[in-house]
Amino acid sequence: MIRHDTGRSSARQTPRQLGTALVVTLLTHLALVTPAQAQAESDDLIRRLTDGGHVLMIRHALAPGTGDPPEFHLGDCATQRNLDERGRAQARAIGTWLRARGVTTAQVFASQWCRCLETARLMGVGSVVELPALNSFYEQPSNREPNLRALREFLATRPAQGTPTVLVTHQVTIAAITGSGVSSGEGVLVELERGHRYTVRARLRFED
Repeated sequence: MIRHDTGRSSARQTPRQLGTALVVTLLTHLALVTPAQAQAESDDLIRRLTDGGHVLMIRHALAPGTGDPPEFHLGDCATQRNLDERGRAQARAIGTWLRARGVTTAQVFASQWCRCLETARLMGVGSVVELPALNSFYEQPSNREPNLRALREFLATRPAQGTPTVLVTHQVTIAAITGSGVSSGEGVLVELERGHRYTVRARLRFED
């Protein structure tokens, strides 16, 4: 596993500086690479995303806490666990990283949870469409299989080529689809294979 760092954060890092801590982790090699090789592999990540057959699944940015308050209501952000200022800076930094590499327009879909919608909108790479299949089932386990079935059906419709697809969702959803855990604001580039098979090819994440 290789981590290509665009910078290291410090304990004094401000939200505005957070973008310097974005890390690309490519999963196809096990040896150290030169900066030129790291750039080439980052380019390959973007090429895969742009050429089709892949989606970028991103867990919502930093939102302190776990789950949601007891009074949670889907249409009311005031009742939910939301992004803090560091999370908002993180979401903007993800968008900045993508735009700097040519992904200025994407098909962006998000869970209906406010922290996912805000992450998607702050990224600024396309209009955000709510997709219930991306909703959390962390505290609603009965929704797990219906949500995942709908998401697999949605993924099967993704075009082979064209505008990149970005999905902003939750840890439980990404783990269920890919078998891979993610931290807040971390993304996984997922290759869509036949028979509802999904392989993680790369990661985008923040490192403190």
